Amino acid sequence: MSRRLLLLQGHPDASASHLGHALAGAYAAGAQAGGHEVRLIRIAELDFPLLRSKEAWDTQAVPATLQPAQDSILWAEHIVLFFPLWLGGMPAVARGFLEQVLRPGFALARSGQGPMGARLLKGRSARIVVTMGMPALVYRWYFRAHSLKALERNILGFVGIAPVHETLVGLVESMSDAQRGRWLRRFENMGREGR
Repeated sequence: MSRRLLLLQGHPDASASHLGHALAGAYAAGAQAGGHEVRLIRIAELDFPLLRSKEAWDTQAVPATLQPAQDSILWAEHIVLFFPLWLGGMPAVARGFLEQVLRPGFALARSGQGPMGARLLKGRSARIVVTMGMPALVYRWYFRAHSLKALERNILGFVGIAPVHETLVGLVESMSDAQRGRWLRRFENMGREGR
């Protein structure tokens, strides 16, 4: 069954030389081969300000440069967010993007419309793909994947996106060509299956 897939590339470096870019490309190629509709947003190529107050988050309009991103989120059935682990979490540009686009009235109900607010993005699923220099098991078990859990529960889950799956890709700096090839094939297959 064909799905509408939105890929969010959250690497702050817009050059295409990083593994995360290659993984997103493999996923997109597989998805298109599988008959899915695909849209890609490269967050680092967008020009938008950071939010600096709750009042701005509640009342200011979303920057015009991000309106197409909101349209794509509404269009999508499944969202795949790619980013490298930076200082234990997602890069600031990816976090700033989510803060801007997941606003009251779009992603959740405005204040005063219930204690937790309506989750307006229900009906969408997601996959989070995190690349990192350390072994993925160290991040998951020693560091308890705290930032990943916060993203799943406190951001995506809060606006109704569920289920959320994750793929952690560790040791990217020391990865052999054969290992890289296996990851690319794995992501191509995931894209083909639309998951």
